[in-house]
Amino acid sequence: MTQHSIAHSQIQQMLTLQDAMNTRVSDTWRENEYEWYRAIWVECAEMLDHHGWKWWKHQEIDVAQVQLELVDIFHFGLSLRLMTGSSVAQITDELVEQLAQKTSERDFKIALESLASSAVTDKAFNAVAFADCMHLMQMDLDELFRQYVGKNTLNFFRQDHGYKDGSYVKVWQGEEDNEVLARVVNTLDAGAQDFQQQLYQALESHYPTN
Repeated sequence: MTQHSIAHSQIQQMLTLQDAMNTRVSDTWRENEYEWYRAIWVECAEMLDHHGWKWWKHQEIDVAQVQLELVDIFHFGLSLRLMTGSSVAQITDELVEQLAQKTSERDFKIALESLASSAVTDKAFNAVAFADCMHLMQMDLDELFRQYVGKNTLNFFRQDHGYKDGSYVKVWQGEEDNEVLARVVNTLDAGAQDFQQQLYQALESHYPTN
């Protein structure tokens, strides 16, 4: 497969997974008019704290945490695009092109503000600004895909194990579920056809049963 066809396949898979996750939470998610754009700019503000922006004190960039926040934003961005009424194929084509269009921006804070600005002003997901943020945090599409499928699978796992009614256990043998996910996902091949199924089974094997 060419790099373009791999990108096309990955984005199409993520769109399908996002639609499935949203439907798992609410069958009528498309009619509910959730403010996905607001979730994007709020996440942008939270991410900036992990990156650091205060000129009056020393701050270290937490790259791993910023990448996690970018993955969360991509969930909201995909949802926003799915709300446009365009087909998955059309949205996929648009995102493949836009995510490859990163600009020459070198300041992460400015790229992030462009992403937030589009969300606030246009209620839209600015994929080009998102691509800039990814590039500046050493994150390519393969890494986005790996982390996205990981988080999506964990979200499904949470729903299947009582997240809504409060019975879900978030700490597993002293580790938060996010930490277990980060460790387990690195042991699997993200290119495998059954990557998500393997990951779900791995989470199941680590989940405390009593």
